[in-house]
Amino acid sequence: MGRSSDVPALRRGLSVLRVLAAKAEPVTATAVARELGLPRSTTYHLLSELVAAGFATHLPEERRYGLGVAAFEVGSAYLRHDPLERLARPLLRRLVSRLDLTAHLGVLHGAETLYLVREQPRWPLGLVTEIGVRLPAQLPASGRAILAHLPAAQVRALLPGTFVRRTVRGPGDLPALRRLLAAERRRGWTVEDGFVTEGFASVAAPVFNPDGRPIAAISVTFRHACDGETPCGRDWPERAAEVRATAAALTARVAGRT
Repeated sequence: MGRSSDVPALRRGLSVLRVLAAKAEPVTATAVARELGLPRSTTYHLLSELVAAGFATHLPEERRYGLGVAAFEVGSAYLRHDPLERLARPLLRRLVSRLDLTAHLGVLHGAETLYLVREQPRWPLGLVTEIGVRLPAQLPASGRAILAHLPAAQVRALLPGTFVRRTVRGPGDLPALRRLLAAERRRGWTVEDGFVTEGFASVAAPVFNPDGRPIAAISVTFRHACDGETPCGRDWPERAAEVRATAAALTARVAGRT
């Protein structure tokens, strides 16, 4: 058994690893120390241990540190085990049993929404998104549920220019999307009404990792039609409450809480 004094060091080492993972390029030890509020000597020691274990790489000419091969191997193993899907599936089944609607788990994959899990009621709807299907992230409620909680600069980098539409509805450019995301962020859930397929609507809520970053979204889809090019303004709060509760439960599971 390790000493109890090893635990804080482990936590600090993991914090350093998270800083390296969050950066788009290698960073200096000074920058890491400043971001975490650690002494430079402690930061250098932690980085040396991570380098020795293969989780970090030292670039001596640049005096910077980046992620190592071991970090990639752990990330690849995580993907092979499909933990997010395994954690989400029983929650989606319960959501389906309560609402009798088709439920999805979606993630952001570049500028697209990728559907990982689908659970259906006994009598499913037609024209519902399949697992593995990708859609422009600004159209489905699940995509915007994630986008609404990303930094504005990241949204701009992901979705520049004019957007492609599948129907006559949905945001056509970045300013329109920003207005929509701001309203949905204040409301607490997102709504898609005929943006993807005419005659169908959905509500979605985000799932967060322990650092508070959106990593996925849970949605339910159902039949609904409005006349004309403008959605009728319904936001389905009762259904949204169930979806938000399920997303909160998955957020807790991701953090290791029951």
